[in-house]
Parts: sequence; structure tokens; C-alpha cells
Amino acid sequence: MIIALVNHKHLNLLSLFLILFLLCFIWKRENITSRVSTTLQKCICLGKETQNTTAIKNSVAPKKHEEDIVVLIWKWPWGYTAPLDKCHEYGIFGCKLTVDRSLYGVADAVLIHHADIMYDKKSLPQEPKPNFQHWIWYNMEPPQIIQNLKMLDNLFNMTMTFRRDSDIHYPYGQIEPLKKKGQNFTIPQKSKLVSWVVSKWYPGAPRIAYYEDLKKHITIDVYGAKHKKLSWDDFYATISQYKFYLAFENIIYKDYITEKLWSNAFGSWAVPVVLGTSRKNYERFVPGDAFIHVADFPSPKELAAYLLELDKDDEKYRKYFNWRFHYRVINRKFPPYVYCKICKILRESPVYQVIHSVEKWFLGDV
Repeated sequence: MIIALVNHKHLNLLSLFLILFLLCFIWKRENITSRVSTTLQKCICLGKETQNTTAIKNSVAPKKHEEDIVVLIWKWPWGYTAPLDKCHEYGIFGCKLTVDRSLYGVADAVLIHHADIMYDKKSLPQEPKPNFQHWIWYNMEPPQIIQNLKMLDNLFNMTMTFRRDSDIHYPYGQIEPLKKKGQNFTIPQKSKLVSWVVSKWYPGAPRIAYYEDLKKHITIDVYGAKHKKLSWDDFYATISQYKFYLAFENIIYKDYITEKLWSNAFGSWAVPVVLGTSRKNYERFVPGDAFIHVADFPSPKELAAYLLELDKDDEKYRKYFNWRFHYRVINRKFPPYVYCKICKILRESPVYQVIHSVEKWFLGDV
């Protein structure tokens, strides 16, 4: 009788142990299945888009343990397309760029160009945003041109603009040190004095007003709207004949230094005469002896006198090219480089944030 009771007791304990073991096994299997299912879902979604693309053989294989970062370009900025399989050419691996909106649910980042959604909030993604996803506000225009920033409140996580304090800095141009400093260069032959290429002519605008006064004291050849015609094919051959180029910005704003300096002036080897943000701001991007700032002179008359002085003094004029012994100009790297750069920054700096007011951040420095 005692032996029967003991066996019965052991049997109950054994049954309880088996039940607990079975429950743990079921829970663990479901958890693994769930994670595998999520991973498979992402792989299947990515696979659907890459079925019709050509496989790329990289010279350096990406790390196998790193999962691809997926960047969804919500809409082609200004309608300009770009190849999306070139990131490996910039040394950036594990980066998948796409315009396929069906991948929205698995995209690590969504790049949204403000000008393309500016007038309609419904043109933004309407599906709930996954909690791991970054929305990136992309804008290359100054505050006076863009509108409806208020509708962006609490939606975006990163900024990509020409401003240096953006999460992803995308300047119109930059300089980089030469690998071999002190290299010789040749300044194109100069036979003319001052030129200016302008596409938008707004009477009364600060740069137009300054020009109207400056031209009273020095000859300026103006190309573009309502002036001399100049094709892009002849642009650099024509402008390189001038000693000076008026790199006048249409809007004065922090870090807003456009192709007027980088491409037009530096690209044609004319000394830029700049009107825009402060000299101090310009010197964050280029050496102080690489340009002439209108604010350095009490009036356009004094500026004109200085330019005429340089015209007669070759040695003094050439000093504005000394920086080229040490640096070279890199014009804005158009997509796909900047899109690939998003992957690099997300991988290196995965800090998550919510920008409560893009408007307050961007308009704060007008």
C-alpha cells in the first residue's frame, strides 16, 4: 500500500514535469518561427524586386553578417532618375536603394524631397510608419522658396540639406586636399574683365541693385536672361576669358553657397566676387583668399576700384589662385552617391530621433 502511494506521487511529479517541458518547447518554437517569418518576409520582398536585375560582382565583398540597409526614394527629386546599383563603386556595401513603394514596410529609411510633396500632405506615405524606420527630409532650396513646413511636424527623423548642421550634409560643392601638394597649374589666358551669368532677373532684388550700382564704375558682361546669349556648350570657354566672375546668390541664407561659386566661378578659373552669406560663413567652406566678398568694401565704387587695381597687378591677382596648390574643387556629387551616403550614415550613426519642427529648425536662421 505504501509502495503504491509513492509510485503514484512520483507519477504525478513526472506528469507535471512533462507538461512544463512541452509548454516551454511550444513557446520557443513559436518565437523562433516568428523571427524566421519576419526575416523571410523581408528577404522575399527584396527578392521580388531584384529578380529582374543583374547581379553585381564587387571587388570587395560586403560583410555577410551585416543585413542590407534599405533606402526607399519616395519620389524621384524633380523627376531626375539615377542608377540604384552603384553604391559599391563608392566603397559602400550592404546598401539597397529602391523606388519600389511596395517595400515601404521593410525600408530602413524613406527619402522625401520637399518640393515634390510641398503642396499636398497626402503625397506623403499614408501607411503607418514602422518604428525602426527613418524619414529623411531632403531639401536644397532656401526658406524663401519652399512652403508648408508646418505639415512636417513630428514626422521626420533626419535632414539632408546644404546646411552643414544637417544630419546628412549635401553641399553644392566642396574642396578637398590634393594628394600631392604643390602641384603646378595653369591659369587660362584672360583677355576680359568681369562677367556674370544670371537666369532669373528680379528688378529690386539685392543682387540686381548691387549690380546696377557696380556697373557704373566698371564694365560687366552679363549673360542670360534679357542679356547676351550663352549656351552650356560654350559656357566655360567663354567665362574662363574673364578675370572675375560675379557669384551673386539670389538669396542670402546660412550655408547657401551654390554652383555660382563652385561650378561657374571656380570651374571657369575666374576669381569669384561673392554676394551672399557672410565672409565668415564662406570661409567655413573655402579659403579666405580664394574669393572677394562685396562686404569687404564700403560701396560698389570701392569694389570696382579694387578690381581695376588687380587687373593691372598680375602678381597680386595670381595670389587668389594660391589655394589651388593645396586643394581641388569637387562639385556636388549628384545621385546616386548621396543616396548611398544615407546607408553609410545610418549604419554608423543609428541614433533615432524625432524632429518636432522642421520649420523651426530651418527658418530659425533666416
